[in-house]
Amino acid sequence: MAPNSLPPESPSDRLIVAITARALFDLEDSHALFQSSGLEAYAQFQRSREKEILAPGIAFPLVQKLLALNEGATEAAPRVEVVLLSRNSSDTGLRIFNSIRHYGLRIVRAVFTSGAEVWPYVRPFGAQLFLSANPDSVRGALEHEVAAATILPSKPPERTHDQLRIAFDGDAVIFGDESERVSRQSGLAAFHDNETSRVGEALSGGPFKGFLAALHKLQDAFPPGDASPIRTALVTARSAPAHERVILTLREWGVRLDEAMFLGGRDKGPFLETFGADIFFDDSQHNVENARRHVATGHVPFGVTNEG
Repeated sequence: MAPNSLPPESPSDRLIVAITARALFDLEDSHALFQSSGLEAYAQFQRSREKEILAPGIAFPLVQKLLALNEGATEAAPRVEVVLLSRNSSDTGLRIFNSIRHYGLRIVRAVFTSGAEVWPYVRPFGAQLFLSANPDSVRGALEHEVAAATILPSKPPERTHDQLRIAFDGDAVIFGDESERVSRQSGLAAFHDNETSRVGEALSGGPFKGFLAALHKLQDAFPPGDASPIRTALVTARSAPAHERVILTLREWGVRLDEAMFLGGRDKGPFLETFGADIFFDDSQHNVENARRHVATGHVPFGVTNEG
């Protein structure tokens, strides 16, 4: 935990996701206006269109499925909560709330910062995941040990499912990046030797370990198998024999992933499309560029791949 930072206060039985307005809705035109003409022009633009409903953004289908998991839960004790964080002012943010109401999204908590950073509010809300279209905000959150990803323009999958389907890369996302460092510094053969010799030693946790654990706990509240409204997958460039350490680590953590794909360097996009991921998280810019041609993708700027 970062010095002087407060522990999260999230209810232990609730999954909390913090998301920015630009990830939830299509605000690219107004954001471009803000960058080119400044705050006042942006504010006038939003006020003049206050009654116009915003189009869904990249993460909108994900949020719909997350909130649908509250079916059957009481309003006072939802299984999932989505919190909105926005650099709008409360005045210009009225259009955002009008859009939330129009789509019937049960989002009741929000912070509007009038241009200031939003990521510091992730921890007081107790959110286990932060999604933003701003890479700087995401890096700030990751530096303070919050699972975070930059939502990038992506192609929605052609096949959709009623289930919420979330896919993760392994190294530097679910796990730490120590094994990836060996591969980068000494090559693939050294990586396989390292994983084989340390097979009985659990991998360290990466930035998404806590979110995965919270998602797993939520998943346990539902019947297993096809009847579950949540399905998860590990989609990794690892291959045998480096697979065994991953499996044993997850077993030691007591966390289940429904599917595991050890692709040995194959492009991940087609596999993610077949899985029907609502979102995929990866630290590698190369993998992200491939994946987002097939599914909604979040870049996790963490670890050796993102240094320098």
